[in-house]
Amino acid sequence: MLITPISAFDDNYIWAIQPVAGAPAVIVDPGDHRPVLAWLEQQDIELASILITHHHWDHTDGVLPLLEHFKVPVYGPRNPVIKGLSTQLADGDSFIPEGLEQRFTVIETPGHTLDHISFYTPGLLFCGDTLFSAGCGRMFEGTAPQFLASLRKLAELPASTAVYCTHEYTAANLRFAAAAEPDNPSIQKAQQEVSNWRRDHKPSLPSSIARELSINPFLHARNAEEFAQLRQWKDKF
Repeated sequence: MLITPISAFDDNYIWAIQPVAGAPAVIVDPGDHRPVLAWLEQQDIELASILITHHHWDHTDGVLPLLEHFKVPVYGPRNPVIKGLSTQLADGDSFIPEGLEQRFTVIETPGHTLDHISFYTPGLLFCGDTLFSAGCGRMFEGTAPQFLASLRKLAELPASTAVYCTHEYTAANLRFAAAAEPDNPSIQKAQQEVSNWRRDHKPSLPSSIARELSINPFLHARNAEEFAQLRQWKDKF
């Protein structure tokens, strides 16, 4: 499987998934249709389907414009706010996205928003704004117990699972992680790695579950109260 980041806005990644190079692509969280259309044209390929993790505009605003060009299925959470959905999904649902052969499982991951879902197939996780590299999303709609439970679900996936989130926040997240865990050598090592990648204009993603278990302070929270304190600190950091 070939997975390509399409840059959007200041720091979004819209992920394009292909079974092989040259095949139609599955697009994850198209907040903007324009870079997607440009990439599809550049690659001379079609759109196969769309996956949506949650309702925020920077993940969904490109859906309807893309559907004007391509009549494809759109998979996402059960939220009427999201326009253009053809298949609404809930926790535990299993499906094969149009354009791929791999079966994906839906994991409900509320916290950032109440409708948030993540898409998992062995080896790959597309988790939107729930789990970031060295961080997690802001808690806009959910509660601390909900969000921590969602993160723990993802942390239980196989350690080798590649983590595809939707924002290039890693350097900033690592600065906070270093403040939260100043004696963690894995965080210090990751800071140098990410600095080198970004200097060379390379994405810091995907991460992995193993990497996040070593550098992500939100995965180290012992309880919901501790998680909430970390999240509040990060919001003001």
